[in-house]
Amino acid sequence: MDAFRSAYAHGFARVAACTLPVALAQPAVNAERIAERVRALDAEGVAVAVFPELSLSGYALDDLHLQDVLLDAVDRAVVDLAEATADLAPIVAVGAPLRIGSRVFNCAVLLHRGVVLGVVPKMSLPNYREFYELRWFAEGSRAPAVIQRPHWPGADDDGELPCGPDLVVVADDVPGLAVHAEICEDMWVPVPPSSLAALAGATVLLNLSASPITVGRAEDRHLLARSASARANAVYAYAAASEGESSTDLSWDGMTMVYEMGDLLGESERFPSGPAQTIVDVDLDRLRQERMRQGSFDQNGAMIGVPGVREIHVELEPTTDDIGLRRTVDRFPFVPDDPARLALDCYEAYNIQVSGLEQRLRALTTDTYAPTIVIGVSGGLDSTHALIVAAKALERLGRPVTDILAFTMPGFATSDDTKGNAIALMEALGVTWEELDIRPVATSLLQAIGHPAGDGEPVYDVTFENVQAGLRTDLLFRIANQRGGIVLGTGDLSELALGWCTYGVGDHMSHYGVNGGIPKTLIQHLIRWVVDTDQFGGEVGRVLTAIVGQEISPELVPQTAEGALQSTEDAIGPYPLQDFTLFHVLRRGYRPSKIAFLAMHAWGDASAGAWPVGYPDEKRVAYDLATIRRWLEVFVRRFFQHQFKRSALPNGPKVVAGGSLSPRGDWRMPSDASAAAWLAELDAALPSAADGPAPR
Repeated sequence: MDAFRSAYAHGFARVAACTLPVALAQPAVNAERIAERVRALDAEGVAVAVFPELSLSGYALDDLHLQDVLLDAVDRAVVDLAEATADLAPIVAVGAPLRIGSRVFNCAVLLHRGVVLGVVPKMSLPNYREFYELRWFAEGSRAPAVIQRPHWPGADDDGELPCGPDLVVVADDVPGLAVHAEICEDMWVPVPPSSLAALAGATVLLNLSASPITVGRAEDRHLLARSASARANAVYAYAAASEGESSTDLSWDGMTMVYEMGDLLGESERFPSGPAQTIVDVDLDRLRQERMRQGSFDQNGAMIGVPGVREIHVELEPTTDDIGLRRTVDRFPFVPDDPARLALDCYEAYNIQVSGLEQRLRALTTDTYAPTIVIGVSGGLDSTHALIVAAKALERLGRPVTDILAFTMPGFATSDDTKGNAIALMEALGVTWEELDIRPVATSLLQAIGHPAGDGEPVYDVTFENVQAGLRTDLLFRIANQRGGIVLGTGDLSELALGWCTYGVGDHMSHYGVNGGIPKTLIQHLIRWVVDTDQFGGEVGRVLTAIVGQEISPELVPQTAEGALQSTEDAIGPYPLQDFTLFHVLRRGYRPSKIAFLAMHAWGDASAGAWPVGYPDEKRVAYDLATIRRWLEVFVRRFFQHQFKRSALPNGPKVVAGGSLSPRGDWRMPSDASAAAWLAELDAALPSAADGPAPR
């Protein structure tokens, strides 16, 4: 259990982008300040730390960069810093002007546990507007592959150290951690050194920057860092110079930030007084998984001919303690917490569904035939959403909404509330609707197969449930034959993942499934968005609001004597937890133990973190680790057991970036694969009794 709670045990590494006041032209002071910060970062479990460009000397020194006094002091400061950090774990990148041969180079010095690992020269030197670096520094391409520094700790027997933009520091005991450094302007050119390094295997890209601040430049930095991390499937950590730099002609904002695959993990306050840093936990598993899946990443490297890199191997000996997790883990990975982002996602998701159905109807329409839409409406979330998608599709096609043939089909456990909501919605929308009671036919079928419930006995097994679900779909298909229509499927992505649908002639099947790409946790927000944007008017909105507030139930088994309603989530787990797992299985390919670790941080404290706008207060709950483990095991078992249903899915659009389960698209898997290895991995990390009972 102790190992389970360590972030390093689950593919994370802690990265720090740091800025601090610089003492201009005082390398010894700067080395001392940096060492002090590295010691504090080591105590926090940091693996990699990047400091600003020329942080050992200061950037705004102009011609002082060429003074022997300064360069000698920088040389000594490198040794001092190495010695001061000899017992510390982080890989450190600091900036320094270095004499190499007959020229001075603007460099990043890489250190670890008391030794200098190598030196990276700046490749692109700005010499425009306020920049005059070519006056002092040579282009990095002129630097030799090795430099002579026999007095620096880490030099080989010949007194040599590696030098160049091709250096990558690999931590052998932190899988996936491969660090590359570039300097300021290198980020602003069309083909940065970091892009080539990433194609060659680097995962954590560092930028040591000075970058004086002008209005709008911070936004540009964000754009470039985000783009670099997204295109390279990498982490991009950026640290800019701060107070202490000369204000003769410029100002400095000390910006630090870390991006991971286009996601901003953190940033510090700009214009700080004193040291500032962004410390985050980066997900190396995510980078590795994405690069495995995205074949075009390697194809690009093969196309341009990526030059080789020189790997420098180190042992980090990362902590096994519980150091927390310094990154946001969304409770609802399919549902953004930010209201504006959620509204945009709902707009896109709804219109993806509507436009997909429009195209299917256009493709089927001839000069003599325009298909109607046949749909069963239960009053639950899924059928409600499918109905309002169908109504909007017909509206956009210029067809009357009466071309929707909607049926409420009460069974043995249909409640008055859901039936009433179904009827109210159909009437408010103005569709053509009928009530079709399936109980007489269901009773006859149960009697025909000799089921006790056919004679009134309270035997409510899976056959009892599936007779109802199957009959409803069978009747809809026959009605579609009779009335020239197509059956619109209502089942969602979460139900497909868990196999919570009746195979074949059941809610598993349709002519077209508009909800198959929508997870359950997103559907309620889509319906709220339809209400908030007034897609259909006030009365429809009122009914939709009532439907969103209902408990999720298949209503196939009668209520108990105490009036308890059959609960879907009691059987297959809370949809928020199961959708959390679905995202990390489908999009990320994570191990069950890592999913449990992430869920613990996302769901362990209901008062921590953000909740999606509009999410009901009474549903803002926490889950302990035993509960998380229990339902994760249920997910794994059901996900494998029910692949055969997903192998025979009807057509329907992919909607969310988290993926789909279509056998023609995102997900292909043999129906007879075993879950044993996944269950064993979970049990090895979290035995069933962890933190309390977790029944199988």
